[in-house]
Amino acid sequence: MSGRYYEEFAVGETIEHAKRRTISEADNQRFCDMTMNQQPLHLDAEFAEETQFGDRLVNGLYTMSLAVGVSIPETTDGTIVANLSYDSVEHPNPVFHGDTIRARSTVTDKRETSDGERGVVTMHVEAFKIDEGDDVLVCEFDRTVLSEKRPDGEE
Repeated sequence: MSGRYYEEFAVGETIEHAKRRTISEADNQRFCDMTMNQQPLHLDAEFAEETQFGDRLVNGLYTMSLAVGVSIPETTDGTIVANLSYDSVEHPNPVFHGDTIRARSTVTDKRETSDGERGVVTMHVEAFKIDEGDDVLVCEFDRTVLSEKRPDGEE
């Protein structure tokens, strides 16, 4: 288990996530199929060619989900009770097939639950595509989780 317990999060801390993923056309197609999102901007090359983007876009919810997924090992792997909310989601730049995505999380808030047995942690998650050595912000949001506290006697 690589995730952090509530006590191990520090407000203001930024976590650069090690995992990255290059998004394939098949990834985008499968996600659209599974979620029944048949938006032609994601799936129809001829349609997308005529838009301001000139090509199909990766589904924004996939980009957001990928950012959550790559953040799990260093944040909540095995220590989460539940995701409570995703707020203030923005997609400032498009993602295309072949783009490689990386993420970072900054802890913005934490508090114990009213019973003192768990903790609520909020992180601002940013996803970037790596473009010719530069990072371009493609998605950002606030993720709030209910986190386990460290078991008694465990250091």
